[in-house]
Amino acid sequence: MPEETKMGCCCPGDGDVHSEPEKRLGWHEYFMSVAQLISRRATCTRGHIGAVIVRDHSILSTGYNGAPAGLPHCNDSNCRIYRSTHPDGTVEENCVNTIHAEINAIAQAAKHGVCIKDSDIYITASPCIHCLKVLINVGIKTIYYDKPYKIEHIDELLRLSGIRLVQVNMVDNQKE
Repeated sequence: MPEETKMGCCCPGDGDVHSEPEKRLGWHEYFMSVAQLISRRATCTRGHIGAVIVRDHSILSTGYNGAPAGLPHCNDSNCRIYRSTHPDGTVEENCVNTIHAEINAIAQAAKHGVCIKDSDIYITASPCIHCLKVLINVGIKTIYYDKPYKIEHIDELLRLSGIRLVQVNMVDNQKE
């Protein structure tokens, strides 16, 4: 018998008939895990967000938040915050230097000529109102997110646009 067949597979648990097979990720967990990995490239000091645009179980584009390509990244002295006030009186703070993950994913698709109409997006946090308006215009159908971010500000736009907002809670999924 050749040596290769005696050694068996190098996969963990192979040959141990009593071990439970590792649970296979579902599509939502898979794409959200990719978004979380992508968020680790973010250069914003205030938060790391990742986004993955998907259609028919295929990744079309990705993005993370940070400075435009080739420009200085934010750091403690380079983070320029502006404040805006919502009609309900709440104040929102954003960095002038940062492009949000959703916009970067859309820009990457445009740069490479990838049509994202009728696709879905996975984001590590729900979109801000500005990103939601752009997601509406590019034809995103469903927004999947892990952590909520000021959802009360986007409720009306979601209702009027018909875009679905679905939470994929990764903390609960990782405990299983």
